[in-house]
Amino acid sequence: MDTREVDVVVIGAGPVGENVADRTAKGGLQTVIVEAELVGGECSYWACMPSKALLRPGAALRAAQAVRGVTGGALDPHAILARRDEFAAHWHDDGQVEWLASAGIELVRGHGRIVGDREVRVAAADGEVALRARHAVVVATGSTPRIPETPGLRESRPWTSREATSAQRVPERLAVIGGGVVAVEAATFFRDLGSEVTVLARGALLHGLEPFAGEAVRDGLRERGVDVREGASAEAVVRDVDVRLTLAGGEVVHADEVLVATGRAPRTSGIGLDAVGREPGRAIEVDDTLRSPAVPWLYAAGDANGRALLTHQGKYQARAAGDAIVARVRGEALDDGRWGRHAASADHDAVPQVVFTDPEVAAVGITAAQAEERGLRHRVIDYDLAHVAGAGLLADGFAGRVRAIVDEERRVIVGLTLVGPGVGEMLHAGTIAVVGEVPLERLWHAVPSYPTVSEFWLRLLEAYGL
Repeated sequence: MDTREVDVVVIGAGPVGENVADRTAKGGLQTVIVEAELVGGECSYWACMPSKALLRPGAALRAAQAVRGVTGGALDPHAILARRDEFAAHWHDDGQVEWLASAGIELVRGHGRIVGDREVRVAAADGEVALRARHAVVVATGSTPRIPETPGLRESRPWTSREATSAQRVPERLAVIGGGVVAVEAATFFRDLGSEVTVLARGALLHGLEPFAGEAVRDGLRERGVDVREGASAEAVVRDVDVRLTLAGGEVVHADEVLVATGRAPRTSGIGLDAVGREPGRAIEVDDTLRSPAVPWLYAAGDANGRALLTHQGKYQARAAGDAIVARVRGEALDDGRWGRHAASADHDAVPQVVFTDPEVAAVGITAAQAEERGLRHRVIDYDLAHVAGAGLLADGFAGRVRAIVDEERRVIVGLTLVGPGVGEMLHAGTIAVVGEVPLERLWHAVPSYPTVSEFWLRLLEAYGL
């Protein structure tokens, strides 16, 4: 078998792999991308796009109904699923493949495996393809759902996020195991579609964010009829006529389907990491340029490195990695210091995230608990969003909250959390403030338009004392 040399081989053609390949191809490097499934990856077909398509109709209806003078309105589950199918491109990747070709990126379909120094073998439908990278191999294989070792759970054929977001029918009863983002978003849209939903979470919902965020989502779900049980776990699962989940204490929860949403693990098994001294199934350790310190030609971007399991953060890493590869090949100086062009600095303290529940949650930076753990001299500023004039215009009975974490030594905001209707669209200003390390005295001159909910920025600064 002949081995073909190219400049860069990217394993994985999801949004992360696509972004790496786009940057290296634009930098003049011959780039081949390898994909065993659909080009476009998890986000396009089983995560971000279909889940948000399922969440938006319910959010839009509730937003309209929250304003006096709006009457009626109903959700059509069949139409919602059909619209979701369109956003998932009916699970065909023709458009994504065309984009690769237009960007000058070669696609090799099949399962890629590293077999030696910069060498990748691809098990394609018509035989093996052997590739050798002159400069870099990039792993962008994403992650896979974790399934707990609960007796009977695997045998009960549980849904993961893939089955949930691509479901062609709405289960009458759905049990959700987990309390993170996937769990609460799925509980939200399946309740909108008409399912009776039970959420079983070992701890508080949205653990890792500010506690008030999880509490607000929990209360919102309960108000809409979701049975949310914090501190609950399934001890055994059986599927026959239906699915029966036996909880600690002996209570049995009955469902037609069970969704497991208990986190994700890097998808790094079976790609040949052992051939280069790395441990399969674990996150690939990388530096801020996304390069492996132990294997200098090996890069990992996105979920495969375990740094920040979010699509937008993976794409950000991909751009940094691609540009770093090009710079190294050209012999250019590397801008890899904090906030440098070739460094994914935001992974550490400036990761933004939106949870599309009702109410929405939006957060960037660190929490009060994390500031405390780090021994940071900080101050917590809370403000009730309902007191902002624009909030009452947006929704009658508007309820929401914002919290800012201020580094008292530098007098900059290092964390911001918002809870309330539509707060996801307000988050980027907070991300800019955190990443830009904007001094509070300068932030005071960023005048929010009236009457918008963004006036909370002024109120936060006033609460601080400016």
